[in-house]
Amino acid sequence: MHGLKRCLWLTATALLTLGLCLGLARDASAKKPGSILRVWPLVGGSPDGGEAFRILYQSTGLKGEPIAVSGAIYIPAGKPPAGGRRVIAYGHPTSGVVEKCAPSLMPDNAGLIWGLKSMLAKGYIVVATDYPGLGTPGIHPYLIGVSEGRAVLDSVRAAIVLPKSGASNRYVLWGHSQGGQAVLYAGEMSKSYAPELKLVGVAAAAPATYLVELFDADKTTSTGKELTAMAIYSWSNLYKDPASSLIEPKAMGIYKAMAHDCIESVPQFVALDKVEKPLENMKFLKANPAKTEPWRSIMLKNTPGKKPAGAPVFLAQGTADTVVRPYITKQFGKALCKQGAKVMLVEMPGVTHTFAAKESVAAALKWMDNRFRGAPPPNSCGR
Repeated sequence: MHGLKRCLWLTATALLTLGLCLGLARDASAKKPGSILRVWPLVGGSPDGGEAFRILYQSTGLKGEPIAVSGAIYIPAGKPPAGGRRVIAYGHPTSGVVEKCAPSLMPDNAGLIWGLKSMLAKGYIVVATDYPGLGTPGIHPYLIGVSEGRAVLDSVRAAIVLPKSGASNRYVLWGHSQGGQAVLYAGEMSKSYAPELKLVGVAAAAPATYLVELFDADKTTSTGKELTAMAIYSWSNLYKDPASSLIEPKAMGIYKAMAHDCIESVPQFVALDKVEKPLENMKFLKANPAKTEPWRSIMLKNTPGKKPAGAPVFLAQGTADTVVRPYITKQFGKALCKQGAKVMLVEMPGVTHTFAAKESVAAALKWMDNRFRGAPPPNSCGR
């Protein structure tokens, strides 16, 4: 079975490449954000017996240009209820920064979304963007909030226009780590970018918020070096500032290898650890990017919270998280409270960054149910 899944995965990837070569740019330029450009059966299918597709839809690039973004969509079995199915838009954690690292290209995308079966059992459509540059050609704008936010909001539009989806325009946002940043930005942008949609809540597990503090705290850890390599690779290509201004010459080969790896499965984590191991005895950076331009300004520009949240907010944070430190998420939550947002903060003793979404999804889903019902949002502010 594993060999068959692998074969189907490679076939789907080959078909995607062929599709991209057959006029993708022409299709994207002719349609509105959220328009469906291509649809394929999703390898691995749906865990509930419903329908699952890999989709290519239109979004908006950093310069306002039309771009194609890929993703996955899960539609529950059975007929949609009166008023249509409600939508959960999912933002995935860091998977990599190169085209091959799109979650929707994995043999079992459903296994990457904690709580998916429960969401579908409740009748929700779940749509999960890959973000620009993952699964499609071009540079992935890693941790660039506007890019992620647009891709998330346009994935909701895509779910609505997908034939026979039965999707309504009512939705919640749910993301982990990089995806937490993505959905926080999508919430802030929801009224201006997608005013026809009705956002009822934004939920984020261990979100990337204050990027300067995050990168500064993580700069000496193994995971921190991996994330820094991916960020510098993305930003240096996007903004044409050479990575050599920051990376030590002897570490350039390792840096490039780390930036081109994916981190979606256990074997990929093991492989990346092997690539990164020589850095234990080698200097990696010439300077701290959190304190060096232009990298610091990029981090500051892409820190969420400068605008109203757009809806009530659910934040989940593990106390044993060494990637997104608990004090950073608490600090962000307090800032949202000062803006007047209704914030529910859930702290999870002993939970690490990797399992923040897994351990919080049940509470998050209950919170989402109540937002769709129109119940008054709980508020941790002032506690």
